[in-house]
Amino acid sequence: MSSPARRWIGGNRLTLLEGGEQYYPRVFESIREAQHEVMIETFILFEDKVGIALHEVLVQAAQRGVQIDLTIDGYGSPDLSPEFISSLTKAGVRVHVFDPRPKLWGFRTNLFRRMHRKIVVIDGRRAFIGGLNFSADHLADFGPQAKLDHAVEIEGPVATEIQRFTHEALARGQPNRRWFRRRVPLPAGQSAPPVGRAEVMLVTRDNGEHRTDIERHYRIAIRAARKRVWIASAYFFPGYRVLHELRRAARRGVDVRLILQGEPDMPIVKVGANMLYHHLLRAGVHVHEYVEKPLHSKVALADDEWATIGSSNLDPLSLSLNLEANVVIRDGAFNQNLGERLQQLMQTSCKEVRDEHLTEPRLWLLVRSFFVFHFLRRFPAWAGWLPAHVPRLAPARECLPETVDAVTEHGAEQGAA
Repeated sequence: MSSPARRWIGGNRLTLLEGGEQYYPRVFESIREAQHEVMIETFILFEDKVGIALHEVLVQAAQRGVQIDLTIDGYGSPDLSPEFISSLTKAGVRVHVFDPRPKLWGFRTNLFRRMHRKIVVIDGRRAFIGGLNFSADHLADFGPQAKLDHAVEIEGPVATEIQRFTHEALARGQPNRRWFRRRVPLPAGQSAPPVGRAEVMLVTRDNGEHRTDIERHYRIAIRAARKRVWIASAYFFPGYRVLHELRRAARRGVDVRLILQGEPDMPIVKVGANMLYHHLLRAGVHVHEYVEKPLHSKVALADDEWATIGSSNLDPLSLSLNLEANVVIRDGAFNQNLGERLQQLMQTSCKEVRDEHLTEPRLWLLVRSFFVFHFLRRFPAWAGWLPAHVPRLAPARECLPETVDAVTEHGAEQGAA
């Protein structure tokens, strides 16, 4: 089965969604309106108020005859109860677990090649893609550790392309193709009708044919930029080539701004980014730390038309190991809207890092820069040495034997999924 074409598709309408307060109501409303099919891929699904709300709308949709496939990651979603899963599968929801592994001495072993995508597709007509998982820590009332994140709601022909991708990702995981029959066949050669003017391309990263696609689109946009490149990235420790393009862009007069974590959910995140600050500031890159709460966004824009949003961070895990999905966008209105939001964040919720704020000894900076430079340059090759098994895409029943009414399936998610 061939991979979906990486091509620009016009005729789409886009809505930028910020935070769980905007994202979850739109997703849940769309599921309630679904007529035929709901496809969901998520790294994290927690059994909290967001996960329970998702559970409720999925059960209701399945009971009225909507076909539902829910894929969760075995590392990111390890603690769902048998009752939670069983009530989904009894209603007819097909729950798939990517690379489920038992714990070894209390530690999870499925550390690499995670399914990190966050995709929702409704009837092949509407899709959501971004960085939000289904967990309450994306809501403001979670407290100081509530995460800021973004997603985009897409209506139009590219939603059908995303639907095809999710179908193919599931089908590649089923050795018993006769079992894996679709109650809702994909329309051959048909797409959702045009509803807008935005051009959109689905871009994925896998461990097969598309290992560097997302990184490559970043580099192309940065290299072509003449006015501005603004990036908000939760985890920022990119490859050497991305750093090189950012520095080159700043030196030729492009307004290069990075919004990074100032109050990270994991301290190591800030340590990694800090190692690059001198290198970036000396070239004229502006670094802003978001200090209001943890930043979880993965968005970028260039000049007045180009933007990207999705699940991929600019760090070694996303760029060299995880299975990721972004959309790349050519649309002036979306670019402007995203730019205004990022501008507001920088003005009201960030502090700019300046060279005088960095007080480390010069000799240590030179030594550290040498090692960071060579790590970033060689990590993509080193990543190939890490476990590259063919991850299993298993039914919930295999992971939770108590869910006796779960559908039975066995499979393997090929690296290109």
